[in-house]
This record gives sequence, C-alpha cells and structure tokens, in this order.
Amino acid sequence: MQFKELDLIDPICDAIRDKGYTMPTPIQQKAIPCILDRKDVMGIAQTGTGKTAAFVMPIIQLIHTIDHKKDKRRKLRALILTPTRELAIQINDAIKDYSKYTRVRHTVIFGGVKQSKQVNALKRGVEVLVATPGRLLDLIGQGLITLDDLKVFVLDEADRMLDMGFIHDIKKVERLLPRKRQTLFFSATMPENIVALSKFLLHNPTRIEVALTATPAESVNQFLYFTDRQSKLDLLLHILDNEDVEQALIFVRTKYGADKLVKKLNSSNLSSVAIHGNKSQNHRQKALASFKAGAKNILVATDIAARGIDIKELKHVINYNVPNIPETYVHRIGRSGRAGEKGTSITIVEADENKLIKPIERVMNRSIAIVTDNPFPQSIQHRDAQKDAPRGNGRRKNRRSFKKKHYRA
Repeated sequence: MQFKELDLIDPICDAIRDKGYTMPTPIQQKAIPCILDRKDVMGIAQTGTGKTAAFVMPIIQLIHTIDHKKDKRRKLRALILTPTRELAIQINDAIKDYSKYTRVRHTVIFGGVKQSKQVNALKRGVEVLVATPGRLLDLIGQGLITLDDLKVFVLDEADRMLDMGFIHDIKKVERLLPRKRQTLFFSATMPENIVALSKFLLHNPTRIEVALTATPAESVNQFLYFTDRQSKLDLLLHILDNEDVEQALIFVRTKYGADKLVKKLNSSNLSSVAIHGNKSQNHRQKALASFKAGAKNILVATDIAARGIDIKELKHVINYNVPNIPETYVHRIGRSGRAGEKGTSITIVEADENKLIKPIERVMNRSIAIVTDNPFPQSIQHRDAQKDAPRGNGRRKNRRSFKKKHYRA
C-alpha cells in the first residue's frame, strides 16, 4: 500500500517523499482513514510503530482542506496533549515536516522555560498546539489560550500520563473542551485505568491495535548478563569495549543513578551525558542533540526523560537497571530496531533483580538469551530465571576500539 491510497492530499504526500518514506506502517494504514472520517480512535501501539505520523498527517489534512475553507481565521483547531517536553518537541517537529507544503500553523508549549516565546507564537495565531499539561493549564488560566473552537483533541502516551500523575490535569482539560469534538487516544499499554480513562474521553471509538501489548520489535536481539552488584560497572565497561557499540542508550532507575553513572563513564574516557527530570530543558535538549550528532557516544536516561526519544539507526540499548514493570522493558528496547532497522538490547542483571526477568519474558511470551561468555558472572544465580531461557553464545570479538576511538576532548 502507498500513502496515496490513504487519500492523503498531494502536499502531505510530497512532504512524506521528502522524508524518504514510501509505505505506511500498519497503524498508519488503519488510523489515517478513520481520522479523516472524523471518527474517535483508540490506538494501541508500541513505540517505534509510526503512531505520531498516524495522527499528525490526517489532522494537518483536515485543517488544510476543510477548516480553512470554512473559516480562514487562525483559530486553535487541534490540541495534542503529551506527558514530556521531549515528546512534545518531537511531535511538533513531525508537524513541521508534514505540513511544510500547507498553510497550517502550529507551535509547542511546555514548562521549565520562560513562557514569553511561547506566548508570542500563540499570539501570531496557531491551529495545531502541542502541549504538556502543566503549561497548557497555566496559559489557559492566564487567558492566553481558549479551546472553544477546538475540533480535534489528541491524548498521546496515555499510560505514561497516568504514571506521571497527570490524571487530574487531564480531567481539568477535558472540562474545557467543546462537547462536540473528535478525540484520538493513543497508548502503548491498556491496563484497567487506561481503559477507564478512554471510556471517559471517547465516544463510540474505533479501536486500532497493531501489535500485542508488550510485544517488542522482532528486529531487536535481546541478551541478558547476570552479574553481582559490585561487578556491574566493570561488566558495563566490558560490554562498551566493543567496536560494534558505536553509540548506546543506557537506562537507569533513578536521577541520582544517572548522574553517578555518567561520572564513572566519563572518568573511564567514555564520552557520555545524562538526561532526567532534574536537568533543565536546555540541558536535556543539548544532551539529546549532542548524542544524535555523535558528539556524545553514550546517553544515560531515566524512563520518564527518555519517553519520546527518537534516534534513527540506534543499534544498542542497555538496561543498567532492570525495570520492575515488564511493559517498561519493552518501551526501553523499542528505542532500537526502529523502522525495520536491526537493534540489540543488553540487560545487566544483579542478584536482587533476578526475579524481574521471568515477568518480562512472560508478558513478551518469549525467552531472552543469556550470555555465558561473561567475565563477571553472578556468584549466586537464581536458577529459575535461567532454566527455560535459550543460551546465547554472546561472544564478543574484536573488543578494542570503542574506548580508543571515543575519548573525550
């Protein structure tokens, strides 16, 4: 199927070709026609499936072809609510890419920075607004944003919204929305609280599910290293000392742990930088930009800060701490192996984390290969965690050039 077959207009198809895309992803094939038909949509899709474009492209088309004909004034027609600044910026960039040949105006607002530039953009008139909840409600309270003319409301990453405690903000926003509207609801997982929220927001929605919940991309090869806590850093350095690992996104559990690990990696001449909620917006954007550009070879991130990271051709994701929620593991490793590219996920497991592996394997309905060629093995291993898992050979050859090539200036 080609994008043209989805009844997308020429300006959007031209923008898609500029991006180098030819075939829509499964969620794009299913969601775009429903959104163009003005239906409410509940989309369940894991990260890296192209869901941002699945709602961005039809929203641009509806505003460009329908709303502009009815009313040429610049009124806010679509609101996209998202949990983090990084994801908001990513969505706004996607709107910029796909609306480049249209007349649609858009902007992004988020907290943690001064509001003056954002307010100036709003005063010039926008039709699509991407926002985080706190800053949106703040500017509404100041009388700088009105939702009276809104046609489309998008709640993206709904599961993460609830994890971050935004349920009350979501309900406040909902009370300000026009009763007659189109609502698009996207979530990577669908636990009971998300189902309840979807019933609150949606009217007779079309349910679109393109992959089973917590199903990782088949293009990601997964490996486990069992070790002891005191050997964890040595094992990580051993893994990074591999010419195949040119860049790595490393996940940790806490903000403090991220900063601590970056200091240790930098002291070992591995160019790294951390992003987490305590970092300023400018720092986080600079850190992400330097990693994307290759100026930094290692990005250490917490889960909340990393939601929305989209790095093309990222091959390696490393779990320095095992997440205690299986779906979080799937989200993490989904940062690699995107758009059909091959990726590798490596999880370092200390003794206290052994019990977390079986639930991850159970929810994925697959086992994770255990690397036996491990110079820092766990002294007392949890045998049940390994009993049913296939044994990967895990051999690391030519381990020489990563440190040599990537010393800090």
